[in-house]
Amino acid sequence: MKRKITVFIVIFLCFLLQTTLFQALALASIAPNLLIIAVSSFGFMRGRKEGMYLGFLTGLVFDAFYGTVLGFYSLVFMYVGYCNGMFRKFFFPDDIKLPMLLISASDIMYNTAVYVLKFLFRGQFHFGYYLLHVIIPELVYTLLVMIALYPVLLKVNQKLEASERKSGVKFV
Repeated sequence: MKRKITVFIVIFLCFLLQTTLFQALALASIAPNLLIIAVSSFGFMRGRKEGMYLGFLTGLVFDAFYGTVLGFYSLVFMYVGYCNGMFRKFFFPDDIKLPMLLISASDIMYNTAVYVLKFLFRGQFHFGYYLLHVIIPELVYTLLVMIALYPVLLKVNQKLEASERKSGVKFV
């Protein structure tokens, strides 16, 4: 129960920061995607199942406030969490290369899915423009923020795992 509450608070804080503070700090209308950082991080730290559940919850929160169709972002974030969870066996807390690579791939996957499902199906075929003006700048900004946010998420996960080991309770 402690893990569920803590992870929900982390997601809620990332959502608040992404939609308020980082919108004010947007560079050329581009803000970092803190939710991708959180879902990806917890996905490869905790595994496929928890990554999928956390991604669904994150997407549901995002859908409730910004989605036009309920479930669109839930589905995208769920796949991001699940795909990152497949790399749990390669995760080492001291190595930041894998998290950077996975968060980069997740951000590209997220933005490509948004482009395909929201723009391409409406006949807007300007992927090169979208790539150069949205995907790449957001990727760079997200990676810069990830360098500061990832160690915090890692510490939260390590404290939760230590607490679970002491109590002998397993989550999901």
